[in-house]
Amino acid sequence: MTAIDLGMPAIGGLDGVPTTRDRQTAKDFTSDQEVRWCPGCGDYAVLAAVRAFMPELGLRRENIVFVSGIGCSSRFPYYMNTYGMHSIHGRAPAIATGLAVARPDLSVWVVTGDGDALSIGGNHLIHALRRNVNFKILLFNNRIYGLTKGQYSPTSEAGKVTKSTPMGSVDQPMNPVSLALGAEATFVARALDSDRRQLTEVLRAAAEHRGAALVEIYQNCPIFNDGAFDVLKEPGERERRTISLRDGEPIRFGPDGEYAVVRDPGTGSLGVARTAESGPASVVVHDATAPDPSTAFALSRLGGPDQEHTVTGIFRSAARPAYDDLVRAQVRHAVDTAPGDLQALLRGADTWTVN
Repeated sequence: MTAIDLGMPAIGGLDGVPTTRDRQTAKDFTSDQEVRWCPGCGDYAVLAAVRAFMPELGLRRENIVFVSGIGCSSRFPYYMNTYGMHSIHGRAPAIATGLAVARPDLSVWVVTGDGDALSIGGNHLIHALRRNVNFKILLFNNRIYGLTKGQYSPTSEAGKVTKSTPMGSVDQPMNPVSLALGAEATFVARALDSDRRQLTEVLRAAAEHRGAALVEIYQNCPIFNDGAFDVLKEPGERERRTISLRDGEPIRFGPDGEYAVVRDPGTGSLGVARTAESGPASVVVHDATAPDPSTAFALSRLGGPDQEHTVTGIFRSAARPAYDDLVRAQVRHAVDTAPGDLQALLRGADTWTVN
């Protein structure tokens, strides 16, 4: 197995292939800390998937770092035997940006929740995505504030009765995938905590991507919002409701592919129709690498909070220079072409002495 090329040193020999002595397993990425989530929490499944996937990076553990904010998901760094930082509420993308710029040898991962990322951390998330900073964001979405015991979150559905909305929420819920695509994120995906295979595929693709990658993970909170995504896991309903994207393939779903995502020739909007009643030309062929994110955004708007149609998989995987690469190139250029006196710069014409 060769190391995924992240522009970082690999374990083992000069060919980048880990040696037998250096090969790692999920156990190597398991810390000695007791995992303290509620029984049945979807975070366990995500943790297991990430631990199992990490050896594929072909990186030493000291070249991997997890940064989190505040929330149940933000305990994640304690449970990974890598470097990590449990930072402050909503600011994980800002701290991770500094790491990505200063340390190109690191594989930087951000772990956050729907409250941490989309409420107090909303602006940090948006600007990290639009800048295309080279890190991977795992956004655990359980549609509730779990750590603070059950208040409604930015992704809670309208009418949600919680401790902070006893008469039901009147807010319009946020769609993290739509938000990321609107911010021009170059990699955006969605997966379910219970779908280990798809989650691992998405994580693998995110790790290979050079730039900001956001993966929304639907995750169950058994205490304060139990069963929020059960309809997507029930046999029969799962096949009818879940639209799994495959790059380069027509978007069909259902037990026998009886439904398809089609484009209205008049308005250009996307909708769902029976495959037998749709002409082949009207069925949308997914192109995750398209420079224009318009179709990916339209896919993110299919269905809604009722999960009648829920799109999963990779919405977008487009190429654009990464922010941290550009910053380092500027620094190198400045050093090579205009070496100067830092103190002279600081004490230049645009400074004042205040008595």
